Amino acid sequence: MRIFVPKETHPAEKRIPMLPGGAAKLVKLGAEIEVEQGLGSALSYADRDYENAGARISKDRQRSLAEADMLLRVQKPPLSEIEILKKGCIHASFLNPFNERELVLRLAAAEVTAVSMEMIPRTTVAQRMDVLSSQANLAGYVAVILAATAINRIFPMLMTPAGTIKPLRVFVIGVGVAGLQAIATARRLGASVEAFDTRPVVEDQVKSLGAKFVKADLGETGETAGGYAKPLTPEQLQKQREVMAQHVGQADVVITAAQVFGRKAPVIVTTQMVTQMKPGSVVVDTAVETGGNVECAKCGEEIEIGGVKIIGFTNLPGRVAANASEMYSNNLGAFIEHFWDKGAKAFHLDITNDILKGCVITHAGKICNEMIQAAYA
Repeated sequence: MRIFVPKETHPAEKRIPMLPGGAAKLVKLGAEIEVEQGLGSALSYADRDYENAGARISKDRQRSLAEADMLLRVQKPPLSEIEILKKGCIHASFLNPFNERELVLRLAAAEVTAVSMEMIPRTTVAQRMDVLSSQANLAGYVAVILAATAINRIFPMLMTPAGTIKPLRVFVIGVGVAGLQAIATARRLGASVEAFDTRPVVEDQVKSLGAKFVKADLGETGETAGGYAKPLTPEQLQKQREVMAQHVGQADVVITAAQVFGRKAPVIVTTQMVTQMKPGSVVVDTAVETGGNVECAKCGEEIEIGGVKIIGFTNLPGRVAANASEMYSNNLGAFIEHFWDKGAKAFHLDITNDILKGCVITHAGKICNEMIQAAYA
């Protein structure tokens, strides 16, 4: 089986899908690995590093795309390259299928088996393949570092002959993987941290990291089988905002990380709340790419309202591209290894398997994923 790893085409994407170490593991399985010339240059990996791992270097992107049995990327493929792909090939990357209908329809029409890596179920068996968790973990860390860079104060308490500096107050909204890492990072920097989530079940996790859990009586809430928060009703969202307003107003740093799988991120922090914050405060919206938790956040930008900085930068994991690439490469490697047929030396595509049922979006000319079928209906 020939696996091709092309360079990313998005100008701001510094992550790469496969490191030399990951390529070496796939070669040991019996795969033929081909990587585009210069694949790892952004992370200081030379072509010879991949050659030493047993991979071939491709200088002809178009030919390699057309001949590959499987393609591995970080970002979704350009529409212009879909028609080049071989019928029946497997394409694995982030796809954002809920919001990329044209892309998905084109992949189906081209008879490409499209794997959306962010759709891998959050189960024990699939834990090593969970790209969403690995990248969200880094996003939570980066969000705190961005806040620490943007604010004109230090995070920890400092006792000096000149006086005592109080620790910064950080408020984290949304205690999924990114939120938990944001809490942990802010605590390591010495901040006083509060956190809120609609799922009471995460209270113990918040407290275990040394933060205070903010409670709100929202009635019946909970989480999905995949560990995501269930959508709130308009009434629940209003109650949540009322509780949030007080804590946002007292915070020096607010980090939002509330996501609802397959849906637009809920607006939790209103512009009015931001105007009640102290000048010099910072807000970081990690959900800005899926609609945003902060009403006034601008996707890809840092803006200022009433002296408060609102950071809406995209692709936060890409700001620590070396680690993000390492984790993504490991996730991809675990995914391929799990379904690898050693006898046939090929990826065994059993779309009745629960993991593949969750993440395979198109196959044999059709959209085969039930969640995406329902979303497009």
